Amino acid sequence: MEKQAMYYGGYLQLDKVLDAQHPVSFEKGNEPAHDEMLFIVIHQAYELWFKQILFELDYVMQVFAQEKINDNSEDLNLVRHRLNRIIQIIQLLNQQVNILDTMTPLDFLEFRNLLTPSSGFQSKQFRLLEARLGLQLDKRHHKEYYKRTNEGGFTQPDYQHITDTETQASLLQLVNNWLERMPFFTDAYWKDYQSTAPDSLSHHPFWNDYRHIYQTGLTEREQNKIGDFDYVFFERAPEGSSAEQLDLLRSNFSPAAMRSALFIMLYRDFPMFQTSYQILDALIEIDHLMSNWRHKHLIMVRRMIGMRVGTGNTSGAGYLEGALSKHYVYRDLSGLSTYLIERKKLPRLPEELIRNLGFMH
Repeated sequence: MEKQAMYYGGYLQLDKVLDAQHPVSFEKGNEPAHDEMLFIVIHQAYELWFKQILFELDYVMQVFAQEKINDNSEDLNLVRHRLNRIIQIIQLLNQQVNILDTMTPLDFLEFRNLLTPSSGFQSKQFRLLEARLGLQLDKRHHKEYYKRTNEGGFTQPDYQHITDTETQASLLQLVNNWLERMPFFTDAYWKDYQSTAPDSLSHHPFWNDYRHIYQTGLTEREQNKIGDFDYVFFERAPEGSSAEQLDLLRSNFSPAAMRSALFIMLYRDFPMFQTSYQILDALIEIDHLMSNWRHKHLIMVRRMIGMRVGTGNTSGAGYLEGALSKHYVYRDLSGLSTYLIERKKLPRLPEELIRNLGFMH
């Protein structure tokens, strides 16, 4: 049998894709609402892009799941490339909200009640995306919303899929392990380094010097930041600190991983640090863009329904506002700016370390 020639519509399965929009308001007995078609297309486009983001994340996580990553191979460069693609996709998703904003609140009310109890909250792919990035259940706003299969919650299969994903290593955990393996501070590299500061809690010549430089650069009003520094990077709690204060400082990353991340940011001008730095910067940017998406969603919901309850029985705008402030994943990496010093004051790296930075770890 002769193989049929490839055809555009067949390759993209457009018969399925373009026959997947069925506005409920157009069903018999309902009053057709023109803007429901736009509502459906926008949300289907979101789900297609979520699928692509998850596809890119799968590759990134496979690389970071390796016990050893060759920094001189293409792996980390492709990770950087995939993460930058995710950034571009989320930027597009943020722009899509502007199209949805062409629908007025009265336009939405024409079909809103027909959607109950379905809700964007039930997007399994978005929950998988958050979980794979590293958003933990206990860190979620109104975490009880996420573990229910009643009306407005998830179907049992979707619930199980999300639960299973949450038990697996997230990208955050894999990146943490990668950072912990960085051999920047191995004694052999620092044996000829001359420390200029007194010994401190770090017991490492670089961190002795860096901590001293950081502390002397703090203003009078910033003096408490040295206590934060000691806790974030060495888990030494400042005297008199409360559990609430420590909780605000507690990181999703280990102190060892935070030290490596800060080191990469400090010396990012070295060519050998560029890829690692850009990967960390991409994770921070993804976090910021996800926050922008939540903010745009919050503003849109406030505009559409004010303070009414969401169709999925959440608190609507109130829930979204809480999620906006709490659902950061890589806040610790962006917070490293707190602990930077002037470039001209950076300790000079030992020649032994510079010679050995083409490493396997």
